[in-house]
Amino acid sequence: MKQTRIVLFAPVFFILSCVSSSNTENIEKWKAEVVEAEKNFNDMAEQEGIAKAFATYAAKDGVIKRNGKLVLGQEAIATWYQNDSKPNETLTWKPDYVDVSNSGDLAYTYGSYIFTTIDSTGASKKKTGSFHTVWKRQDDGSWKFVWD
Repeated sequence: MKQTRIVLFAPVFFILSCVSSSNTENIEKWKAEVVEAEKNFNDMAEQEGIAKAFATYAAKDGVIKRNGKLVLGQEAIATWYQNDSKPNETLTWKPDYVDVSNSGDLAYTYGSYIFTTIDSTGASKKKTGSFHTVWKRQDDGSWKFVWD
């Protein structure tokens, strides 16, 4: 009887161990994709401007909170940044942590940022803080933020 149980349950344990291993590999792959999206987002902000980067990496239903108000949707986010961004402003960041859902469709990151402005006298002023971004996998497989 004991041998029958082992024979019956051995395949189940084997399958479960394979699923767990496979899921761990997928999660690590998805985390790497999100880290790459964060890096590309940051690089675009540095090279092409903050407004373009936020307009590009926002999902159609993305949301940002600025000055105590929610800005809803990719178009509104693009408009907000076009109206708010000034020359001589830079924003850099890097995630310290990333996690991805088991299904691979949602992720979040957090870390620190540095916002730098150059005033009319040429003096550089830096503001540091923390960010939290929620990412959603798009139909084309890319990652876009839905909350920043």
